Amino acid sequence: MRTQHGICGLCFHSPGCGVIVHFDENGRITRLDPDPQAPMGKVLCPIADSVEEVIYSDKRIRQPMKRVGPKGSFDFEPISWDAAYRIIAERLGAIKEQHGPEAAAFYAGTGSYERAFKDAFKLKGAEIYLATSILFPFGSPNTFGVGAPCYTSLGVLAPKVTMGCLHIDMFSDVDNSDLIVVWGTDPSTSTPPALFEQLRTAADEGAEIIVIDPRRTAAADLPGSEWLPIRPGSDGALALGLSHILIRDDLFDKAFVDDWTVGFEAFAEYVQEFPPKRVAELTGIGEDTIEDLAERIADAEGASYVMYTGLEYTKSGVQNIRAVMVLWALAGQLDVEGGRCFLGRGRSLPLATERQLATPGLECSIGAGKFPVYAHYCGGEPHAILLPRAIIDEDPYPVRGLIVLGASLLTAWPNPSLWQQALEKLEFLVSIDLQLTRDAAYADLVLPATTAFEQASYCYYGNAIRYREQMIEPVGEARPAYQIMIELAGALGYADQFPGHPDELLADHLARSDTSLADLMLADRKVFALPSTPMVYRKWEKGLLRADGQPGFETPSGKFEIKAGILEQYGYDGLPRYEESDETPLSRPDLLRRFPLILGTGPFKPDMKSCLRAIPSFIEKYPEPMVQMNPVDAEARKIKTGDLVVIKTARGQVPMRAFVTEKIMAGFVYAPVGGGGPQGPVAWQQANVNQLTDDRQYDDISGFPVYKTLLCQIKKKKRVRRGAAAADPTLGCGG
Repeated sequence: MRTQHGICGLCFHSPGCGVIVHFDENGRITRLDPDPQAPMGKVLCPIADSVEEVIYSDKRIRQPMKRVGPKGSFDFEPISWDAAYRIIAERLGAIKEQHGPEAAAFYAGTGSYERAFKDAFKLKGAEIYLATSILFPFGSPNTFGVGAPCYTSLGVLAPKVTMGCLHIDMFSDVDNSDLIVVWGTDPSTSTPPALFEQLRTAADEGAEIIVIDPRRTAAADLPGSEWLPIRPGSDGALALGLSHILIRDDLFDKAFVDDWTVGFEAFAEYVQEFPPKRVAELTGIGEDTIEDLAERIADAEGASYVMYTGLEYTKSGVQNIRAVMVLWALAGQLDVEGGRCFLGRGRSLPLATERQLATPGLECSIGAGKFPVYAHYCGGEPHAILLPRAIIDEDPYPVRGLIVLGASLLTAWPNPSLWQQALEKLEFLVSIDLQLTRDAAYADLVLPATTAFEQASYCYYGNAIRYREQMIEPVGEARPAYQIMIELAGALGYADQFPGHPDELLADHLARSDTSLADLMLADRKVFALPSTPMVYRKWEKGLLRADGQPGFETPSGKFEIKAGILEQYGYDGLPRYEESDETPLSRPDLLRRFPLILGTGPFKPDMKSCLRAIPSFIEKYPEPMVQMNPVDAEARKIKTGDLVVIKTARGQVPMRAFVTEKIMAGFVYAPVGGGGPQGPVAWQQANVNQLTDDRQYDDISGFPVYKTLLCQIKKKKRVRRGAAAADPTLGCGG
């Protein structure tokens, strides 16, 4: 068997894990092993075990297809790529002529998160890649991306308005932390997977690990770890309560507050509203535990936190995250050994951005005047939560055509029936993906994309860059998303607006680092990295955080903004205020009799949401979707593991199997996302958890839907129906 060093090509959620790729005698990829000598190659996530099943799945789309049946069906016939591009150009051209260029739109999901694609099509001025600029030369500003319901609150908005940096400009120094708080995330199932191994090592070396989560995740089972179950959505109140104690007991970093912060006095007054007694009532965590946690964070010789997206999905998601960031700064755990640290300028390879295109104008998009902070940091991207009603209600104007790349709108967003109405009303829809999605049922064209194993590109690791070698030929007639976009631009008459090949972009990047593409191709594993430099702490004092080299933070005030000026500029409260979501036991006690449980939704691993539903190993592990519930709640409903149950909210109901476990707090249930598509067993196809969620409940700053704090009920399903009813007039009264 042949082997080759390369980069994993199954997901784009991480920079790209180093792997040793195994091939059979026919050149097919059969297995992946870690490559510890490569960037991020020490450990692989469980999805890597399914590599052969993913690449060569019989559900892969292998050729372009044109719809011949009615909308809602999967009745297609094969066509050529040339014919597909011709149809797209003709249909978009007709829409432009009749309704204007802004009537065409584009939505990019995580399937577009390949590095060269991100660098080529990122919106000029955007802090990170979220959506693609492919229709900008066409004249349309209506481009949307999966950043609208995921990551941007934590990754961009909260850190930028507070500290002037991105989430990826920082790191938690868990290798040197005495105390590690794992807050609202499960590192054992995250990508990249290396962080959990760091936590395991830290625990073995005596570090204290505290897990704040409604679920007892694997980190809470590490030696010496503690689990603090918290009422979902109340994390911001806990962070404010901990700051209250630090200020009350003079445990905060006074020098930092006096010299480097804005808004402390107003914040100190505000957190008086969060004494331990009230915080205990809000969170369900005991007063003594809250007091102890505050003291431990302040006294630790290095306290860091591990946090991903769990705090985003409430009405005050951005502010909840900011409250944690402020807590860490007050505790003196910001940019110290073992704390939450900045990378600092000069520690990352610079990237070329000159070729990126600016939006034709947010003011002429459907997002004009809405979610301004999101648009401010995202290159003028209008928020995707506005899209379905813009299509249906034609407000502020009709959107008639849509291209969807690497996403499944009908299974990812709340209120799928609303999105279905929108897709049904579109004059023209294109779906580009590995497999047929639920969206594809309404598509006029379906185009086959590749995995990253089937394309050449590069991966960026901050201080290093690595060439991604193409491992195999594309399956069938599939093409890389980058190539599809360039060819689409050619069909629309402006291919010259974008770099024609990833190598062009890579050469631009390397030219900024005094090396070349030729040098990179000769390097070990085709990796170029900056030399390591000694860590310097408290970088704001040394001018290592600002572009002008001056001391301070890259914020309008030059300081750590507890009271954020950018938020106030756009009409929001500058303090990290806590706000109860619209549908919780506290805000809607009138719903509790009917819906007494709190519903959280999210993925189970190994999982890439709907992308793996047809993969045999996933089906073997999860033949049916299972909702996790505590034994207390199960016993009260006479439910056992394996029972067929129905989850109900005020918006609908979904059937799943019950999984009874003590690793979830009483009163809370957790249901998996990714059901509702055409792939996988029938049970998964019938279980779109977003039938239970609500598109009208969201964070006013980020626009993020409230996925984690809704009220629900679970009941044992009494009957398994045979199928749709058939009317029989002979059973009625003849009169």
